[in-house]
Amino acid sequence: MEWTGARYADLPTVEVRTRIEAPPRRVWDLVSDIRLMPGLSAELQSVAWLDDVTEPRVGARFVGRNRHESLGEWETTSYVVECEPFRAFAWAVADPEHPSTVWRFGLEGADGGTELTQWMRMGPGRSGLSFAIDRMPEKEQKIVFVRLREFERSMTDTVEAIRKLAESAEGVGA
Repeated sequence: MEWTGARYADLPTVEVRTRIEAPPRRVWDLVSDIRLMPGLSAELQSVAWLDDVTEPRVGARFVGRNRHESLGEWETTSYVVECEPFRAFAWAVADPEHPSTVWRFGLEGADGGTELTQWMRMGPGRSGLSFAIDRMPEKEQKIVFVRLREFERSMTDTVEAIRKLAESAEGVGA
């Protein structure tokens, strides 16, 4: 795990990684299937492609519905900003030019398996967290720190779930 930044304007990031004993093709089938993600996340409740899209490609949009005990419920539209099969899948939330968050899976083949990373960056666009910071600017660093820790835990759980799926007999493409 690695994370940087203490203030929202610093564009803080989190990255987690795991080694998966499965080829990148199998891992790609999992990380690029947005419909799978709600089952791997406590916060993401549902996700669906927009504009009659059925698979990832740069420029494709999808809507995600989220729920968080402290933040409530919300919906966002995300834009695929990187889609390189077996290597990288990334999306920007709300505005691809000025996103509230960017999320990315990176895959690298290694010794018959895959090194999987999940990375995210807050900002520069405003998000729900921005409103909490507006209300309590003196607590900005704590607010950002707490959210980064939540993301770290969730991302760690996600890559572990992907590892288990990819390594299991039920994994996609097994």
